[in-house]
Amino acid sequence: MSDTVSKALLPAGLRDFLPPDAALEAHVVSGLMADFGAHGYERVKPPLIEFEENLLDGAGAATSKDTFRMMDPVSQRMMGLRADMTIQVARIATTRLSKAPRPLRLCYSGQVLRVKGTQLNPERQFTQAGLELIGSDSPAADAEVMALTAGALTALGVQGVSVDLNLPTLVPVLCDEMELSPETQLRLRAALDQKDAAAVREMGGPIQDLFGELIRCSGEVDTVLDRLGQIDLPQAAAQRRDRLKTVVALVRRLMPGLSLTVDAVENRGFEYHTGISFSIFAPGARGELARGGRYRAGSAKEKAVGCTVYVDTVMGVIAPPADRPRLLLPYGDRAQAAAWQSKGWVTVAMLEDGVADPEAEARRQRCTHYVSNGQVRAVGG
Repeated sequence: MSDTVSKALLPAGLRDFLPPDAALEAHVVSGLMADFGAHGYERVKPPLIEFEENLLDGAGAATSKDTFRMMDPVSQRMMGLRADMTIQVARIATTRLSKAPRPLRLCYSGQVLRVKGTQLNPERQFTQAGLELIGSDSPAADAEVMALTAGALTALGVQGVSVDLNLPTLVPVLCDEMELSPETQLRLRAALDQKDAAAVREMGGPIQDLFGELIRCSGEVDTVLDRLGQIDLPQAAAQRRDRLKTVVALVRRLMPGLSLTVDAVENRGFEYHTGISFSIFAPGARGELARGGRYRAGSAKEKAVGCTVYVDTVMGVIAPPADRPRLLLPYGDRAQAAAWQSKGWVTVAMLEDGVADPEAEARRQRCTHYVSNGQVRAVGG
């Protein structure tokens, strides 16, 4: 193996972003941050690494298996490289910004690193962007986060955005109401995760009757809400169903044309969520574009709702922004670069005088045009 090749090798799940991918990533992040900022979400920037006990506090415990750890040589305390930024933003909100007026709207972007990738997404380092609305339990807060994220993705050029809503606390509430044993709950959870209606029927009795109906509550939002409305649910579960109906109505008011689906028993990946949760999809995407929902923020357990956007996945389903024309400037003409740039050109300055064939040099520098005798000429024109 040559020395050049060996230096280009990276650990599994890591990669270099080259042109034009690095520029496309920056385009996605800047578009999301601009959209979130325009709606009052202020940007924060947590550190890449922090003390383990802070990073894995509360809901952060769900990221423990994904977190790289190391010893801090200064404090002799264990530190973790963030595997997700939501927990960090929640920490900022409930500590440094604990006295800021509520509801508190924050947004962020940055790199995260995980111990392992997945079969669907083998990358271990990737870019997240997101927003958090902290200090409100209003259904309008849930709707705002969903609609704002879906709208920002649509504005970036994502086609066919759809939101799949979930009720991850519904099944636990019903299990508690029915006083099911831990072993029975595990069996039931496994059957529901696999959408195994036969396994649910085998459990018989009230479990078969109730959860057999709930497992069918998956699909287009109006159909599911109608089915849920026909099920006789205990009060705590009925409250969750009614809140879902309210949030759906609010989202439709904010984004009338948004495609909405519901899966009433889905729980995988939403284990730490405390209310309505959701995933955002689009045709052709490699997995979900974003994921969010209601949770408790920080050690203060403030009520919050947020969403994380997976920038790498978004990049796979949007067209890159149109390339600006590149103009090769003569040697010594750098002082004129600003004037050309104000007219929409990307300028590339020659570094040597007396180039015999400026058109050939422009082509070599991947320029679409060049300046000759004060005139702009097209390469190949």
